[in-house]
Amino acid sequence: MPTPIVLPMMTASPKPRPRMRRSRPVEADLVVLPAVKVSETIPAPMDYRRLGRTGLKISRLALGCGNFGGIGSAPAFYGMGETEAQAVALLDRAWDAGMNLLDSADAYGGGRSEEFIGRWLETKGAAVRDQLVLSSKVYNPVGPSPNQRGLSRVHVLRQIDASLTRLGTDWIDLYLIHEPDPETPIEETLGALDDAVRLGKIRYIGASNVEAWRMAVARGVSDLRGLARFEWVQSSYSLLDRTAEREMLPFCAAEGVGFTAFSPLAGGWLTGKYRAKQPHPAGSRMTLRPEPYLHLDDQRVYRGLDNLAEAARARSVSMDALALAWVLSHPQVDAAIVGPRTPAHLDSALAAIDVALPADEAAALAALF
Repeated sequence: MPTPIVLPMMTASPKPRPRMRRSRPVEADLVVLPAVKVSETIPAPMDYRRLGRTGLKISRLALGCGNFGGIGSAPAFYGMGETEAQAVALLDRAWDAGMNLLDSADAYGGGRSEEFIGRWLETKGAAVRDQLVLSSKVYNPVGPSPNQRGLSRVHVLRQIDASLTRLGTDWIDLYLIHEPDPETPIEETLGALDDAVRLGKIRYIGASNVEAWRMAVARGVSDLRGLARFEWVQSSYSLLDRTAEREMLPFCAAEGVGFTAFSPLAGGWLTGKYRAKQPHPAGSRMTLRPEPYLHLDDQRVYRGLDNLAEAARARSVSMDALALAWVLSHPQVDAAIVGPRTPAHLDSALAAIDVALPADEAAALAALF
């Protein structure tokens, strides 16, 4: 015979105690909070898009922070690029414009880039940090030791902790390998990244400067071993560099892999700053680090730039806005990473968000080069 269930006896609730009359005005209990500007906690409207098949939404334009405190990862340029005050002005403008993705790396400016971002975040507070998507990378040398570079387990885990310290945060939303490391088995690198994901130090992992076949191999290893897998790729893509169209963008379409484009203005070439038979502007990439762009110094390219300028004038937009709109018009491109030197440069780039390019017009622009 089943044991009977005995319910507790219900008792009547005690009568409420009479409310006492207050002996002081109600206003005395009110706390007056300091006024906060809306722009300090709520970003402006911006177009956002899911990164690949993840649930993470990123702004179509991301702020590249590679020139904060240096010019990329090259030690020869540490201390150059934007000062901290200039970086703060760019970060403020990006936030006001609704750009939620900040792209940096452990070696940018010898760590200064992440430090500038971290100190800026400290002034903004948790409400802003929770809305931002921070991205960083690992691979390039950060010291003289052979174990202070590459994608070994030792270096990856050490650099994640170092980036967290510089950024002043408990987690990094997006973490990429900056390029492949042929000396380290991909299983070792993925194992280290997977551990960091499980510990909550990073949220998603990706790969930059990598070929489609390496992405396929890496994702296969992840699936086979139950490890976190590369959810997106970050590659160069612009009207002057369409290499990604051969294999990487079709791969992303087939596999649901996200794609963010760096150098969408080809190192400034698509802004109109470089002219045929004219000296390059002082402080430009062609005067500081010209090697990646020397092949563009060609009459055919200059003719294409002239035609692009004419197309931009016809639309009443800047050259850079039209060039960025072309990048964003590709169905597989989730975001373009811009590296403006001033807030005015950033404002010019932001105009790309409002430029709609039908497929036939995008094809016509591509045919210029």
